[in-house]
Amino acid sequence: MSIPIEMPKLSDTMTQGTLLRWCKKVGDKVVAGDILAEVETDKATMEMEAFDDGVLGAIHINDGEKAAVGQKIGLLLEEGETLEEATAAPAPAPAAGKAKPDTRTPTGANAAQSGARPEPETAAAPAAPVADGRRVKASPLARKIAAARGVDLSRIVGTGPGGRVVREDVLASQPSATLQAVPGSMPPPTAAPAAPAGPGDERVPLSGMRRVIADRLLLSKTTLPHFYLNIEVDAGPLMKLRAEINAAAEAAGQGKATVNDFVLKACVVALTRVPKVNAAWAGDAIIEYGAINLAVAVAVDDGLVTPVLRNAEKKSLREISAAVKDLATRARSKKLKPEEYQNGTFTVSNLGSYGVESFSAIINPPQAAILAVGAIVKKPVVNAAGEVVAGQRMALGLSCDHRVVDGAIGAEYLKELRQLIEKPTTLLF
Repeated sequence: MSIPIEMPKLSDTMTQGTLLRWCKKVGDKVVAGDILAEVETDKATMEMEAFDDGVLGAIHINDGEKAAVGQKIGLLLEEGETLEEATAAPAPAPAAGKAKPDTRTPTGANAAQSGARPEPETAAAPAAPVADGRRVKASPLARKIAAARGVDLSRIVGTGPGGRVVREDVLASQPSATLQAVPGSMPPPTAAPAAPAGPGDERVPLSGMRRVIADRLLLSKTTLPHFYLNIEVDAGPLMKLRAEINAAAEAAGQGKATVNDFVLKACVVALTRVPKVNAAWAGDAIIEYGAINLAVAVAVDDGLVTPVLRNAEKKSLREISAAVKDLATRARSKKLKPEEYQNGTFTVSNLGSYGVESFSAIINPPQAAILAVGAIVKKPVVNAAGEVVAGQRMALGLSCDHRVVDGAIGAEYLKELRQLIEKPTTLLF
């Protein structure tokens, strides 16, 4: 029996993918575990693995072409089966009352292409319907919670057996922005049409990444009640300690620490002291995460990626430095795995290397806060003795979801962050 090969959903924000290259040709034998193709998502380039044996009978999407998630991109035939047999019209349906239920265990490509191996039907929870007619594997409790909160299950990457969406996945997701409007409220604003292109203008098609960035940030800015807190910290002690550490590292043949490494470590320690910031809104509750999964904004050619440093509270300054450098390098070459850019709990965006002195960042939903880090600027400052001296200052801005983080909590977090940066030796222990 032939099995359709569909464009897999390889990330929680993926709606379409680009098939970069087929690794098999029509007529090639395929064994479960073989790499069928390379797919570019909105965030990474990934290998698509086969989960069934057979022969590649047809290719519907060629190299370099795009396909929506769930769209048929090829066909896998059984050994000895011909394409004509696979595409022949199905036999007429049996007469009413004589049909027998189909008790076969599904081997469908939906489960295979989503990265999950087929499971016995008795182990699978009922699938949840989605708008385009496809089915999403989800537990009954996950479907119940999703329905109550308006969450689109098709936009969630399941972490349960076989890729099934479970309760925790729904609770960690952002409620859909397409919820019915509150009676009496104003309709959502529509964007003004762009001016028509003229001579010399260029119309640049949206990449998958740029489209996702646009959708998520519009959702964040229009559905999350942002407020902003800003402070300026004395970066002089940090710069002095960094110079000493890097001199010793260079003598030992080790890598140097960046200003961002110190800031990231300080953010993590401050989150352990004010855990209410490491949280998310869950509709009828607030989730305060036990682990700190630190997302770090990295600029790439198509836009922005936020690889995640998991369990950052358990890592030293040097471990954070090495891990972030590795994640950033692979993010720029689109070599990240889905689990390396999903489910962050707090984000840091640093534009200091671009000379930006201060800015306010947009929260990355469903997180409750994001820290904006500016450049270290030399300027005259007044010291404790009332004297004007040369100083080094760095601006920090915290954007908060007011449903989760109140002003006092945000201010407490920035207070801890200031103390850590201005006394950076505490970050070494």
